[in-house]
Amino acid sequence: MEAAIIGSFISAMATVLGAVPLFFVKSLSEKWKDILIAFTAGIMVSACTFGLMPQAVNESGIIALTIGLLLGIIVLDLIEKSIPHIDVENDSGISTFDSKSLLVIIALFIHNIPEGLSTGFSFASDNDILGPMVAISIGAQNMPEGLILAIFLMNSNVTKLNAFLLVAVTGFIEVIAAIVGYFAASYIESLIGYGLAFAAGAMMFIVYKELIPESHGHGYERPSTYSFIIGLLAMVYISYMFS
Repeated sequence: MEAAIIGSFISAMATVLGAVPLFFVKSLSEKWKDILIAFTAGIMVSACTFGLMPQAVNESGIIALTIGLLLGIIVLDLIEKSIPHIDVENDSGISTFDSKSLLVIIALFIHNIPEGLSTGFSFASDNDILGPMVAISIGAQNMPEGLILAIFLMNSNVTKLNAFLLVAVTGFIEVIAAIVGYFAASYIESLIGYGLAFAAGAMMFIVYKELIPESHGHGYERPSTYSFIIGLLAMVYISYMFS
């Protein structure tokens, strides 16, 4: 339980860490944004392919993997349809903290819930490597997300300090969701395999629906591709070091 809380806290704090450059920069170049997002995508694909999915099969079998994976994709798809993705960095026309700003914050709250559940399910598994692996991969995704949200809030006339605090609040929802996921999987052991597969489906949806298109839409496809591979290999080396 303590490991799950610590892991989810570190993952949530990555969102806050991503907002730290807010105090030093006012914008992020498209090239570096694409490179960072592609690197994150590589980390998440590696965690799903070499960690979550094989462990889900070991825990509950191939049927559980199929059901959980599809459920994770469907849940994220429904979230995206209910609260569509907003390109918060490029929306520079906002001049006041209006309903659209609130919508973005609510969307990230909801978006962070399955990420927190993924961390909780992973730490409930018998695989000691899986929890840290998922926490690192989600944390890597949270860092650019935190910076982009902070910049958006600044463009909405929110002070740097208040933007930083709002980013921190959106991150902490992951800790709560991780605790829920951990207890659910711990008390109903048969849920672990489904939960791990759900986490893989949710993360793969984020990669394919959000991260890859965002990293390949501004003319920097080649460096983004290399960054993706480096991110994938980085997670492989990290998991090897933990093993």
